[in-house]
Amino acid sequence: MSIRKLLSQFEETIVVKGHISRELELTKILFKERTTPVLFEDLDGYVAVGNLWSTRERIAEAMNATPEELTKKMMQAMDSPSPPQEIENAPFDKNVITDFDLRESAIPKFYQTDGGRFITAGVVVAEHDGIRNMSFHRLMLVGENRFAIRVVPRHLYALHKRAMAAGQDLKIAIAVGLCPSVLLAAAMNLEFGKDELTVANSLRQLCLSEPVCVKRIKNGLLVPAFAEYVFEGRLTKETHEEGPFVDITGTIDPVRKQPVVEIDRVYMRDDAVFQIILPGANEHYLMMGMPREPVIQRAVGLAVPEVHAARLTEGGCCWLHGVVSITKQKEGDGVNAIMAALGAHPSMKMITVVDRDIDIFDDQEVEWAVATRFQGHKGLVVIENARGSSLDPSADETTTKVGVDATKPVGGDGFDRVKP
Repeated sequence: MSIRKLLSQFEETIVVKGHISRELELTKILFKERTTPVLFEDLDGYVAVGNLWSTRERIAEAMNATPEELTKKMMQAMDSPSPPQEIENAPFDKNVITDFDLRESAIPKFYQTDGGRFITAGVVVAEHDGIRNMSFHRLMLVGENRFAIRVVPRHLYALHKRAMAAGQDLKIAIAVGLCPSVLLAAAMNLEFGKDELTVANSLRQLCLSEPVCVKRIKNGLLVPAFAEYVFEGRLTKETHEEGPFVDITGTIDPVRKQPVVEIDRVYMRDDAVFQIILPGANEHYLMMGMPREPVIQRAVGLAVPEVHAARLTEGGCCWLHGVVSITKQKEGDGVNAIMAALGAHPSMKMITVVDRDIDIFDDQEVEWAVATRFQGHKGLVVIENARGSSLDPSADETTTKVGVDATKPVGGDGFDRVKP
């Protein structure tokens, strides 16, 4: 489904018809709306959308699930990947461009402190020696067909190193404007060699009973067939300064030397819509955080008999703080759940464990559980000198992690809320 058709189904969508500059102006509008999709009809001559997947409910509804169900289906998809369906023709085949200048595109600059204009909703597909990887990466525009790409030492980094060792550039494609099944899978923390596109396909099959379709582009890579834009290119051995960039916590990520991507070809739909994820806002939180929740829930499920839901909270940028609900069978289950959750997502520095009767997606209910079921001398776990998140501005080389056991005592009376 195209983004235009999708937006027509969202009654809350705001349409901005007048001219908006890609340099800073759109940020004010997206930041003000935060959880409402905004369609820009004239972003310096281009059509763009922001805040598209900025609530859990919208993401889950698009996947025909509740937020809790979606987490469970993500776990299932990770366990049972299946190959996507290759098709002959894709909507982006309508416009294949080799003579272009990306400086004249919709790519925006978000904040005055930014080092340049960034693609933020770009999912990179790469393949080398039969290993395919799909992952989110920000890309800073540094020339008419060149980006500096932020690559942390994970799977794309490993494939790039292998390609360079073989004296080759790494063939990549950057897809923009994708469905939640692909976006969520692209942000999952899978083991090296596991193909995120196959997990995306299983997730879509589980939720919507239909496959993820892929199309082979000129450089031989299979990419999501219903993307709005695809940038075909190469990850080279050249480096360039990348940043500063406002990251998920709303603070500034510094300048680093990063690899250069050269784009050889651009594919786009008729009437393509360029997707934008506003850094440090709700959509950024959810696209990074939601794919980590199944890993947390699974780890806690191995430590205690019953786990019901896991959430990385928006107040913690869906990265640093979390909540898990369990059913205790023995005293100590809450502490075991804390240890398992912190180990499953090393960037998290605070986890709150509650009972099943608490809706973990309601911050007021979670705080009520802490207020009425937690005592610091009994239920507080403090772990010093642990590895934390590089995105946490309060951390240095290590961080202090905290767990709050806000569960009722087993068999305890007087802890249940009277309901009308």
